[in-house]
Amino acid sequence: MSATVTDVRPVYLIKGDDPSLVAQAAHGLTEDLVGGSDPSLAVEEFGGPGAEDLDVGLVIDACTTPPFLVERRVVVVREAGRLNAADGARLTAYLEDPLATTSLVLVGGGGTVPAALAKSVGKVGEVVNTAVGTGRARSQWLAEHLRGAPVRLDGGATAKLGEHLGGDMGRLAGLLDTLAAAYGVGATVKVGDLTPFLGEAGSVAPWDLTDAIDSGDAAKSLALLARMTGAGELHPLAAMSLLHRHYRQMLRLDGSGVTSPEEAAELLGLRSAYPAKKALAQCRRLGTARIARAINLLAQADLDLRGVTALPGELVLQVLVARLSRLVRQGR
Repeated sequence: MSATVTDVRPVYLIKGDDPSLVAQAAHGLTEDLVGGSDPSLAVEEFGGPGAEDLDVGLVIDACTTPPFLVERRVVVVREAGRLNAADGARLTAYLEDPLATTSLVLVGGGGTVPAALAKSVGKVGEVVNTAVGTGRARSQWLAEHLRGAPVRLDGGATAKLGEHLGGDMGRLAGLLDTLAAAYGVGATVKVGDLTPFLGEAGSVAPWDLTDAIDSGDAAKSLALLARMTGAGELHPLAAMSLLHRHYRQMLRLDGSGVTSPEEAAELLGLRSAYPAKKALAQCRRLGTARIARAINLLAQADLDLRGVTALPGELVLQVLVARLSRLVRQGR
């Protein structure tokens, strides 16, 4: 999933919330910049997990050193978020007059890249954002990356793949390469061809679970819970915190006199009126008695998770989610 370099820039910043996608983009970009040159001569790397503290002086020395036996030097700084404000200022000064034969690749991670440096990259270079997004943005991201895939997925396989991967789009490139190896480059893959290679379902967003519970769909809620605590590796107590926060919002809205999503957002301290609108609608749907029942269920499950019973945490959560879903159906 590399982005083809058509206009070489003196600096690139690769950012995103999925480390695997950031790493894939960095690898693809570096390959494109190196072209047919010998990577051992063209590429110099700094930082990364387990590396010593970043020495920005050495980075600048590498950037200002002309290439030897290759056309271009590619200087890669991993975990660029470890750079402090002073480091950022020195690199910003370098970017005011960069060496034409060097491309500096700043790979996100390790913290936040200094704002002044990020702004400078935006002016003279290119910022590569690997964030997938949610909803329509995620669907568009998947469609865009499938267009350049080594295999073609039909509509059914595309839908199945998007649903299965969920928030783990970092698995996409490896899966597509596996499909190409199995069926050949350029092959059309259908749902039946795809299914044996999917493996464990990917993680899902927290609101997918709460939306399913709010709809009263116990089967879907339990399936999403399994994905969150499985592929998402969400600890049972973290899942409990998520559910407690969801119902605490309804408890605060119940009897408050709030009538609009904007008022609800202000009361709950939310920046957006959209989640407040959903909380307000569900509050009205459940009513005082069932909200109180939900809080009691949460309290008992919390005690069970902390050792009141010997039941496994996963089972405690499953029972809780089924009961919360049932509360919605009881009011219909």
